[in-house]
Amino acid sequence: MKLLASLLMAAALAVPAASALAAGETPAPQKAAKPDLVKGEASYAAVCAACHAADGNSTIAANPKLAQQHPEYLVKQLQEFKAGKRADPIMQGMAAILSEDDMRNVSWWLASKQAKEGFAKDKDLVAMGERIYRGGIQERNIAACAGCHSPNGSGIPAQYPRLSGQHADYTVKQLVDFRDGKRGNNVQMRDVAAKLNDREIKAVADYIAGLR
Repeated sequence: MKLLASLLMAAALAVPAASALAAGETPAPQKAAKPDLVKGEASYAAVCAACHAADGNSTIAANPKLAQQHPEYLVKQLQEFKAGKRADPIMQGMAAILSEDDMRNVSWWLASKQAKEGFAKDKDLVAMGERIYRGGIQERNIAACAGCHSPNGSGIPAQYPRLSGQHADYTVKQLVDFRDGKRGNNVQMRDVAAKLNDREIKAVADYIAGLR
């Protein structure tokens, strides 16, 4: 009798769900698993550390620092590398071997690491970079970087990435790629970079490198 009662109860609970699906309703999304930082560290060490350093503070100017980056931003970038929406042959290959859980675990582990400070190198350009970063160029309708990435470059979680201390060489390449249409996974950044010349891009990147 207990078995029969259990089967009847299960059937009764299944009817509303089946009816909802039949009516075209979307089932409630499943909640994502909590990030596993231990697994994230292991995956990072195996796949990412050679290029981005053991703690996410890359010492190679062409490779970005990832430590303390907003995890939602990192997950989005990895997903877009894997899907080919953001083109980079090396990163596409690395992202291809990561599952959604791997991406989430790695990203939250990186977010837990302390970013190391950077520094500006070109004193002749840094003043121009500061003006553009903080105030934009109004006469050319170029928005201030600080409006989205915050005055100290910390960004806004889940919306805009952290920039402070980032290698200037890496930032220059990304801005040029946005401007030239080689990186197309952010329309807002493409439109801003399209209005900047090489000297302005270099100035902004150098200023960002020294932000803290």
